[in-house]
Amino acid sequence: MLQGSRKISIVEVGPRDGLQNETRILCVSDKVELIEALVDAGLRSIEVGSFVSPKHVPQMANTAEVLSRLRRQAGISYSVLVPNKKGLEAAQKAGVDRIAVFASASESFSQHNIGCSIAESLNRYREVVRDAVASGMTVRGYVSCVLGCR
Repeated sequence: MLQGSRKISIVEVGPRDGLQNETRILCVSDKVELIEALVDAGLRSIEVGSFVSPKHVPQMANTAEVLSRLRRQAGISYSVLVPNKKGLEAAQKAGVDRIAVFASASESFSQHNIGCSIAESLNRYREVVRDAVASGMTVRGYVSCVLGCR
C-alpha cells in the first residue's frame, strides 16, 4: 500500500512509441483521431509524438501538425519526446509545454537509437532539460530499454 504523497503516473506512449515502429505512416487526421480516442477512454497523460529527424523516424515527421490539430482538453497532459536541442527548439516552436527525454540502460541501444553513448546522451540532456525548464516547460525523464537488448 502506498503511503504519504507517493503517486504513480501512467503515460500512454502509443501515439509515439507504437506508431514510430510501424512501416505505414499514418496521416495527421488518423493520429489526431487516435489521441482524442485515448482521451475519451479516460487517459490523462499522452505522449503524442516526437521531434526527431524525419530521416531516421519518418513516422513522426508530422508531429507539429498533429499538435496543431488536436482539440486539447483541460486536465490532459500532451507531451512529446525530444532527443536533443534541435528537437527542443521544434517543440518550443510548436507550443509544447511538456517534453520527455530518455536515456537507455543499454549502450548498444543508445548507439543504435540516438547515435551516441549513454554518457553522451546524459550530457546532451543536461542542456535540453536546463533550457526547457528555463522556458517554463515540464520535463519527464525515463530509462528506455532496460531489458532484452541485443
